[in-house]
Amino acid sequence: MFLPTAYTFHSAVAPPVDPHGPAHWFVFQRRKLLVHTAGERAEVLHAGAEKELGLPILRRNYLGVLTLEDQPPVHCYAAEIDPDAPLPDGLSAEGLRQLYTRLDEPLFQVAGRAVQIVDWDRTHQYCGRCGTPVESLSTERAKQCPACGLTNFPRLSPAIIIAVVRHTAEGPRLLLARNHRFPQGLYSVIAGFVEPGETLEECARREVMEEVGIAIKNIRYVASQPWPFPNSLMLGFTAEYAGGDIVLEEAEIAEAGWFAPDALPGLPPPISIARRLIDRFVAEYGGR
Repeated sequence: MFLPTAYTFHSAVAPPVDPHGPAHWFVFQRRKLLVHTAGERAEVLHAGAEKELGLPILRRNYLGVLTLEDQPPVHCYAAEIDPDAPLPDGLSAEGLRQLYTRLDEPLFQVAGRAVQIVDWDRTHQYCGRCGTPVESLSTERAKQCPACGLTNFPRLSPAIIIAVVRHTAEGPRLLLARNHRFPQGLYSVIAGFVEPGETLEECARREVMEEVGIAIKNIRYVASQPWPFPNSLMLGFTAEYAGGDIVLEEAEIAEAGWFAPDALPGLPPPISIARRLIDRFVAEYGGR
């Protein structure tokens, strides 16, 4: 889910003056994307989505232009159909997690953008201050109340995710924990949402201390990842162990421990930045 250099996406709000030509349609039923399937591969709908579906579209949003290397640019749209509408033959509705590796990477990335915009459009039809129906702005991704002027933008929930390394006499060790929500045997690095008024570094220190009782130092930014489950922006960091013994926040964490690069437990799938941080640890320390 990390952007390769083989494509670019230019976000826009105003649709093209001439709507004809190539287009990708990211059409959702609830939070599931409508796709054509052929074996293990999946494809999104293309130009003429309404005609192809034979179903009314409840709402639509222009997303922008996707340009693949050595190919002409393609307009992209997000849309939603009735949650109970029967689907035409040849189409299925599938969650984005299940479509990872089955959709081309650029399309998967745009689909994550699309589902968040569709959700925001559906859940922000009225002003949160006075209850008046809101109007979409033509110049930016926002909705404004015509009565009181309150402007609303799509919501993003920033979260930190952090790989903590401890240098021991036996070699480097990575802090991994298993949340109660995880399947048995699956571990990941520590993560948590940023609170109002908090810096990212403060959030990293607080989350690690709250969840496993460990103090950290030398916090370094690594990378970020949009995470549309449902609307997070994951900000990845590394840090070093600074002190303390593991004390679990039992309401959230089932198990935690320090793991060698050649003795890791079950890990998150490659779709996640968590796995990228873990793989980075293995690449740096695995040969020692």
